[in-house]
Amino acid sequence: MKGPELQEPAYVLHRRPWRETSLMVDLFALNHGRMTVIARGANSAKSPLKAQLQPFQPLLVDWAGRGDLKTLTQVDVRTGPTITRTVSLYSGLYLNELLQRVLPAADPHPTLFAAYIDALRQLSDTTDVEPVLRRFELAFAAALGYDFAWDVATDTGQSVEPDREYCYDPEQGIVSGLSAGVRLRNLPGEVLLDLARDDLQSDRCRRLAKRVMRVLIDYLLQGRPLNSRSLFTHLRGESHES
Repeated sequence: MKGPELQEPAYVLHRRPWRETSLMVDLFALNHGRMTVIARGANSAKSPLKAQLQPFQPLLVDWAGRGDLKTLTQVDVRTGPTITRTVSLYSGLYLNELLQRVLPAADPHPTLFAAYIDALRQLSDTTDVEPVLRRFELAFAAALGYDFAWDVATDTGQSVEPDREYCYDPEQGIVSGLSAGVRLRNLPGEVLLDLARDDLQSDRCRRLAKRVMRVLIDYLLQGRPLNSRSLFTHLRGESHES
């Protein structure tokens, strides 16, 4: 049996019952990436773990065991921002589901971990979730090797020109011409340049960024559904939908 790990910063992405009284918990950990642990007895009425192992709660965790399935041995709860607004809660669940469904197991992503913490902090403090979601999606794509620059056409290596229109290919990014992988067309260069300056406030920038990131996330999902998307249909203001 492998010895226990030491106080690993982590967040709960998802949990489900396991056997009679335990929980199977998907974690996103700083130095170990996405991992699954068994919290023995955590689903019993007397266990404090059931209340501690909640999404968005900063934790320090220890575990033991070999192979893909570890046994949780210690949980310490840390202080962190509280997410209470419905749109922010749904947005956080969307981030969790992205990580759970797409991120490879046992693949550390400390930069993405920092981006996740920052996103949770912002979600706790705003109802304007769109900029938060778009920036996290970009960080998520970069962690998986699909980052791109809004202001560079990768097929030519040339800078985007404000008076031209461009296309989007999830494997290449912004491109100047049609190719087999192009999913979006007629993207105004002027708006792409605004996005390169991190303008996520204007309506036209938000619309274009949302279209591009939706295509990229769907590409990364490879047909797997995101249950969290359906939550947004129950909210007013569909502009918040991820």
